[in-house]
Amino acid sequence: MTNSVAELKDPDCIFITGSDTTTAHPMISRRLFQARKKGAKIIVVDPRAIQITQIADIHVRPNLGKDIALINGIMHVILKNGWHNQKFIEERTENFEALKEMVEQYPPARAEEISGVAATDIEKIAEMYATAKVSTIVYCLGMTEHTTGVDNVKSLANLAMLTGHIGRHATGVNPLRGQNNVQGACDMGALPDVFSGYQKVADPAVLEKFSQAWGVPMPTNPGLKIPEMFDAMEAGEMKALYLMGENPVLSDADSNHIIKALKHLDLFIAQDIFLNESNELADVIFPAVSYAELDGVFSNTDRRVQRLHAAIDPIGDARPDWQIISEFANRMGYPMHYDSAEDIMKEIASVTPSFSAITYDRLIFDSVQWPCTSTENPGVKFLHEGKFTRGKGFFHGIEHRGPAEVVDEEYPLWLSTGRMFVHYHTTMTQRCPSLLSEVPEFLIEVHPVDAQKRGLKNREKVKVFSRRGELEARVDITEKVREGVTFMPFGMGGLNNVNLVTNSATDPISKTYEYKACAIQIEKIV
Repeated sequence: MTNSVAELKDPDCIFITGSDTTTAHPMISRRLFQARKKGAKIIVVDPRAIQITQIADIHVRPNLGKDIALINGIMHVILKNGWHNQKFIEERTENFEALKEMVEQYPPARAEEISGVAATDIEKIAEMYATAKVSTIVYCLGMTEHTTGVDNVKSLANLAMLTGHIGRHATGVNPLRGQNNVQGACDMGALPDVFSGYQKVADPAVLEKFSQAWGVPMPTNPGLKIPEMFDAMEAGEMKALYLMGENPVLSDADSNHIIKALKHLDLFIAQDIFLNESNELADVIFPAVSYAELDGVFSNTDRRVQRLHAAIDPIGDARPDWQIISEFANRMGYPMHYDSAEDIMKEIASVTPSFSAITYDRLIFDSVQWPCTSTENPGVKFLHEGKFTRGKGFFHGIEHRGPAEVVDEEYPLWLSTGRMFVHYHTTMTQRCPSLLSEVPEFLIEVHPVDAQKRGLKNREKVKVFSRRGELEARVDITEKVREGVTFMPFGMGGLNNVNLVTNSATDPISKTYEYKACAIQIEKIV
């Protein structure tokens, strides 16, 4: 996040897009409700009628995968009415003419034709967001899990810079991370093209620094991203996998492809706290510990680094992840020795500029937000004050592109996926009897018109088909979804796994799967 969670109670206008906030981030949604009570205007862009729309001043339901056209239309209206921040644009940005030229091609009528959002609503959103003194953008996986995910986020950055709603308290572009410590994993270099603190593998100075710190030459080429890895496994080009705290058979698109790829491996090592659908295929399983048995740090969605204190000793033969990895490295011939998680934190600070002043002692009683380079301050609450990391913010003129797959006569319904309030991501929460008894299976939401066409009754069991596979689910006939669009949560196992049918097409840059838009058909199980 460019800003902090606490700031979300303070804007005059909040633009929420691709985020079912009350379901996926209930604690953060409290801040949004606080802002509403203080008089903030709430804009919600979501194909479904989710809970947060109940407090919205305006809710629009765009066609799946048409976000860029909508945002371009909003920016067209802002420019036409002179609501842009010319001073900010001149002093803080570059390439504005390219943006201006592009959005001129998206008057409200054309944006409506593509996105399905009424031109009058586009004009209302533009005025509401641009003319407020303090506006912020909140988004989540509904923006990133598309083949246009990177361009979607760039479009939101364009909107924030166009209006100057960034680099100040309670403004910004704020992605809500999907799982615990996803931010921390990325911060620590769990990406194929960076070391910790997003230091580029391609930078010779960075390579030299880490080679000196770790005593071995660092690789000069970025590694593969997740979809590329599974393609390489299936092609026989990748022979071994070390899987840690992940369940791709359930969490990745096109589960049949994932299973097939894992079975091609010569060696599959898994490290986890439970058996799951993925590591049941492993050759070796290392038993790890849960958060309750672990010392260390987490980083949450607003860059806040927090201490984790073990509440109990490790159970059975389980060990902390860092101990397993260290011993594995030692046995492979690379000496890796730490006496504690604090030792690792010291090393992080020594090689990661944005963490250089974050120590275990500081985190005993309080959290710290990176970047933090001085022991005298608690870190940076909001980013980009005065200047951007690259100097000037760069506008991108972005043309609309639709989803990789479209509906047709054979597969006439759209399917989108997301979270639900009881279960969390994969099968972890399904090990809790009380939660499983509340929601023992996932339903597929179907609009009443689409249900009537197929002769379906509420809670009736159906087969859901796509070009990749099929699943079974009961229908929830509801107007929460639009006609022609269905929705189903992900994370349930067996034939109730929605990723049996999702599309493994990816964004060309981030390689994120297009979970949010694929074509399906539904048939009653006789």
